[in-house]
Amino acid sequence: MDENARLAERFEEHRSHLRAVSYRMLGSLSEAEDAVQEAWLRLARSDTSDVENLGGWLTTVVSRVCLNMLRSRASRREDSMDAYPTDPAVSREDAVDPEEEAVLADSVGLALLVVLDTLAPAERLAFVLHDLFAVPFEEIAPLIEKSPAATRQLASRARRRVKGAPAVPDADLTLQRRVVDAFLAATRGGHFDDLVTLLHPDVVLRADPAVGPTPRPVVISGSVTVARGAMAAMQRAQSTQPALVDGVVGLAMAPLGRLFLVLAFTISEGLITEIEVIAEPERLAGIDLAVLDA
Repeated sequence: MDENARLAERFEEHRSHLRAVSYRMLGSLSEAEDAVQEAWLRLARSDTSDVENLGGWLTTVVSRVCLNMLRSRASRREDSMDAYPTDPAVSREDAVDPEEEAVLADSVGLALLVVLDTLAPAERLAFVLHDLFAVPFEEIAPLIEKSPAATRQLASRARRRVKGAPAVPDADLTLQRRVVDAFLAATRGGHFDDLVTLLHPDVVLRADPAVGPTPRPVVISGSVTVARGAMAAMQRAQSTQPALVDGVVGLAMAPLGRLFLVLAFTISEGLITEIEVIAEPERLAGIDLAVLDA
C-alpha cells in the first residue's frame, strides 16, 4: 500500500466524525460534505508526520473550513465545491440524497438546526465544538482568535439561546409537552379519532396568508374540522418536531433543518383550544425558538 492510500485509509477512519461536526456547524449536508472534502485536500497537501492526534488535527481543520463558510455564507455564491480539485483516493457522490438529509436532520434535531442557524459564526463554532463534541475551550479559542474565557462566554450565550427560557412553570410545560407530543403522534400516524380527543370541541385554528392558497388568513373552528385539516398535512408532519416557541411548547416544521412554519398552541385543562399557524417569513423571524429537553 502506497503512502497516499495509507493516508486516505486513516482519513476514512475519521470521516463520520468530521461529517457530524460539519453538519452541525453548517446545517447542510452538501456543504458538510464539501467541508470534509476540503479537509482531505488539506491533509493530502500537508506534512503530518509530527501530528500525534490526527483526529484532533482534522477536527481543527474542518472547523476552520466551516467557520470560513459561515462567515462568507451571506455573500458567497451558491455553487458547490464541485469546482474544487478532487482526489480519487477519497471521492464522494456529487448529489446529496434528500431522504438521507431529512433523516440526518431529524436525528440531529430540527429545532436545534434552526436555532443554530440564528447564532453568529463564532458562537455556533464554540457551542457545537464544546457542548456537542466536548472540545476544550483552550483548543477552540485559537480558531476564533479569542481567549478561552471569551470563548466560554460565547458558548454560554449560545447555550442560553439554544435552551431558551420557558414562560410557564415546569408542571405546565410538562402538560403542554404531553399534549403536543400526542398531537404530533396522532397527525403523523393518521389517527383521526385520537387527534379529535386532544382538541376542544370549539377549538379555533388561525393560519396566516402564507399557509393557504389565497392571500388571506385562514380561520377554521371545531374539533372535527381542525382534525381533518391536520390529517391533510400528515406528510408534512414527518418533518416537524416539538420546540419551545416564545417560551411555550409548540411545533416547528423544518424540512432539511430550514424553518418553514410554526404551530403555536393554547392549551387549557389538557385540551387544545387554539392553534396558530405561522409561516410568513417576517413573523417567523420574530419568533423566539428554542430546543426542548428530550
